[in-house]
Amino acid sequence: MFTAFNQAFRTPDLRKKLLFTLGVIVVYRAGTHIPVPGVDYRAVQQCVEQASGSQGLFGAVNLFSGGALLQITVFALGILPYITASIILQLLTVVIPRLEALKKEGQAGTVKITQYTRYLTIALAILQGTGLVATARSGALFGNCTVASQIVPDRAIFTTVVMVVTMTAGTAVVMWLGELITDRGVGNGMSILLFISVAATAPSALWAIKEQGTLAGGWIDFGVVILIALATVGLVVFVEQAQRRIPVQYAKRMIGRRAYGGTTTYIPVKVNQAGVIPVIFASSLLYIPSLAAQFSGGESEWKTWVTRKLTQGDHPVYIALYFLLTVFFAFFYVGISFNAEEVADNMKRYGGFVPGIRAGKATADYLSYVLNRITWPGALYLGAIALIPTTVLAGFGASQNFPLGGTSILIIVGVGLETVKQIEGQLQQRSYEGLLR
Repeated sequence: MFTAFNQAFRTPDLRKKLLFTLGVIVVYRAGTHIPVPGVDYRAVQQCVEQASGSQGLFGAVNLFSGGALLQITVFALGILPYITASIILQLLTVVIPRLEALKKEGQAGTVKITQYTRYLTIALAILQGTGLVATARSGALFGNCTVASQIVPDRAIFTTVVMVVTMTAGTAVVMWLGELITDRGVGNGMSILLFISVAATAPSALWAIKEQGTLAGGWIDFGVVILIALATVGLVVFVEQAQRRIPVQYAKRMIGRRAYGGTTTYIPVKVNQAGVIPVIFASSLLYIPSLAAQFSGGESEWKTWVTRKLTQGDHPVYIALYFLLTVFFAFFYVGISFNAEEVADNMKRYGGFVPGIRAGKATADYLSYVLNRITWPGALYLGAIALIPTTVLAGFGASQNFPLGGTSILIIVGVGLETVKQIEGQLQQRSYEGLLR
């Protein structure tokens, strides 16, 4: 591993890309500590200290923003509006014929869809920024904090507009930084910024578990949490790398005097074809009734039921709904992202076929059959990995949104593996030696 790092930094072109990526990450982390104008920074810090270890409904969003949401900083919204916009555009591509036609146009269509994603990101940032300011002004952002209502002392419309515009501009800057990493750095920029956001709060959360632990001064609690996290990482790496390879044979074709085709390849179908998106869908759907109950006035039976059973990560009702929704969205997302009929048509167009399977509809049915069978273990794995570490870690004082929980580990491991693969690919391109040295 150290040899690979040495080779990476000894290669001038790759060294520039790595240093550029690190520089953008520094800028991004600096922006997560710059408070928004109109916010009482001392009141925010006091409420953050009181809410440490129990961040409530906003814990997941705060985790994805690298701790910037509860600090109400310039990058408070983080990369989440862009992720939401990307998911929405991807889902609408299946529904809206215009977007589907753009997707089939190749690079030109992709550029237009990316532009639509940027516009939708800004719109979502304005909406989420307005909601965050309204929540902070009402005092509901930190729940039982004694100075929560003093976080935004100035209630003027101009101050509110300035705060929303500042956070929206921060989201645009984060989106730009991510695209810079993709163009000039290493890896997918948006994924790397999400990786940094999730990993940034891990050291402080781990140390908080040690401070709150009761066994041997907290060191036994700390060690057990580390072992659980490492075991989860090993399981995630094993499953994320697992795939079913469907063999594909291409027939030979004579064009003029040259023969084309005649090669054998395969279609890699991953066990976890959907990635972490089903978990994000499930948590977002469960977040809606909890948020509605928090902003509803008065007391009622449904509000009490939601508060008691859907805001606690270790409640059986929450666990069951989270697991079932994750499994459902895993099948749903795989169904819209992998079109078996389109893959079969492309294979038939270029003279490819699965050995023993007729080209056309029979191939599409076979691909759907394989995909459904392999999605079951992937969906069950997603549901288990999103819940088991969280519920176990909760017994050691970790909050529901602990940075080494299932969702966070899925993001960290997935982005880490893809980035390492890209670095290895560039090293192999630059380290290739010919027959004659």
